[in-house]
Amino acid sequence: MTPNESNSKPALQARTDNKTSLQLREPDDWHLHLRDGAMLQAVAPYSAAQVGRALVMPNLQPPVVSVAMAEAYRERILGALKAEQASGFNPCMTLYLTDKTSREEIDRAADSPHVLAFKLYPAGATTHSDAGVTNLEALDPVFERMAKKSVVLCVHGEVTAAEVDVFDREARFIEERLIPLRQRHPELRIVFEHATTREAVDYVRESDGAIAATITPQHLLYNRNALFRGGLRPHYYCLPILKREPHRQALVAAAISGSPRFFMGTDSAPHDQSLKEADCGCAGCFSAAFALELYAQVFDEARALPRLEDFVSGFGADFYGLPRASGRVELVRQDHVVPERIRHEGHTLIPLAAGQTLRWKFAGRI
Repeated sequence: MTPNESNSKPALQARTDNKTSLQLREPDDWHLHLRDGAMLQAVAPYSAAQVGRALVMPNLQPPVVSVAMAEAYRERILGALKAEQASGFNPCMTLYLTDKTSREEIDRAADSPHVLAFKLYPAGATTHSDAGVTNLEALDPVFERMAKKSVVLCVHGEVTAAEVDVFDREARFIEERLIPLRQRHPELRIVFEHATTREAVDYVRESDGAIAATITPQHLLYNRNALFRGGLRPHYYCLPILKREPHRQALVAAAISGSPRFFMGTDSAPHDQSLKEADCGCAGCFSAAFALELYAQVFDEARALPRLEDFVSGFGADFYGLPRASGRVELVRQDHVVPERIRHEGHTLIPLAAGQTLRWKFAGRI
């Protein structure tokens, strides 16, 4: 253990400047789980309140594997919102890449105004990933078509072999899977989702070609000690798992760097409290309810507030070839405590940073 790992990094730090409000271009969340059914009803309004666009992940049961399924899911998302929220929220859809994905489905996705990407889950990597890819090389014809059609591949970058330490999965994926994939398909546009390590940051920053990465609030705010502070803390358990403090510092440096290759993707992944606090608890942190406040906390602590807007509102849209939003939102400097739990029609959610004081509060659209 390194000296700066002796305690998990707290979410709270002293104020770093005298700003009392932040006005930002309307943000985009480029990695979001909204689930379905009653859970969708519970969580969708939080994202619609804070962001104008969100790239919605396809790992439902059954997974969203076709444009037709994505369009139907998109309608369910909009149907979970009140009319005024639905009119200002654009769910951008992903399709679940499987061993059976066809080139024809790539063509249909490229022609869809609502589908922006395919999501690569190595089989067994995370929640509902059992239908994930088992052999990357076998999908080379699909990747070739994706590159030709400029369809983005979003990657959950972990190997899943049982002998690989969970803290090493990401670095091993880069060496054993990602580098060979990009050598075979140098024109393929890739987003390395929820980067968690210094190795991922270095690879994305230094590589040639069209590659970017999303970074979550939990990986910016916490190191792996948050999982074990005073006992086992299941609501900080996510996949990829929190890493050591030097990796967290590398992620913060990347996020505040002003590099267009790094942008907001919360990976907000809600589970009911009973499923998190179980004998085999689910992976995922529910951050959507306070996403902007959490990112603002990071940038404020790093004295980088002027770079927050590009990270949350600009670079992702640029990478996906979409216009930046024209609307604006406001954050005000106001201490507020994240609630211990959020309840909705039989579901109880524990938000990321529950019980902690944040220094910025979302004030709404302006």
